[in-house]
Amino acid sequence: MSQPLIGVTTYLDPAKWGVWEHPAALLPAAYPRLVQAAGGIAAMLPPDTPSVAAEVVARLDGLVIAGGADVEPVRYGAESDPRTGPPARERDAWELALIDAALTAGTPLLGICRGMQLLNVALGGTLLQHVDGHTGGVGVFGAHTVKPVPGTRYASLIEEATTVPTYHHQAVDRLGKGLTASAYAEDGTVEAIELTGARWALGVQWHPEMGDDTRVMRGLVAAAS
Repeated sequence: MSQPLIGVTTYLDPAKWGVWEHPAALLPAAYPRLVQAAGGIAAMLPPDTPSVAAEVVARLDGLVIAGGADVEPVRYGAESDPRTGPPARERDAWELALIDAALTAGTPLLGICRGMQLLNVALGGTLLQHVDGHTGGVGVFGAHTVKPVPGTRYASLIEEATTVPTYHHQAVDRLGKGLTASAYAEDGTVEAIELTGARWALGVQWHPEMGDDTRVMRGLVAAAS
């Protein structure tokens, strides 16, 4: 059996390497390494024209929406909180189009951190613009326990409560249409969401690429195979 091709979205930020400093499509190496460790082939998907999203998704076996900047509050009908970061409008437009295309085509989809939040927004949900206690400080990953909801797709991948690497200050508020919460933190924060029914769409609020547990990504890769 051939390895499934998993597209992973990227940042679009200024970057410096060697003698160069230019706008760059960036992806922490931990993302493709997690895809590879789970048995997939990783392909980077830098922001593009939203109108080509369906064509891109048609060439993929699975899709990962990576972490990054806060989703612009206008996307879910809210005023910006002073603590909300600057918008990444090009990413928002591109990744929302990819999510729509993947859900329409039935392509397995995994949202990580921002990606989970964007999945919720894509389906009409809203976000809490600030929560405390889910980082280890500026630029430092924290850790906390996540408990699965029995009977969910997430629980079929990870049955027990686990300690996960976390770095976020926003979270799911009202769930989008067709989504259910499938894991919670001890403080009640929604830590995983999934689409009910046969289509494989899962979001996790933490960063599995920063840990050693490959089970969530293996679930995506298996669904994409």
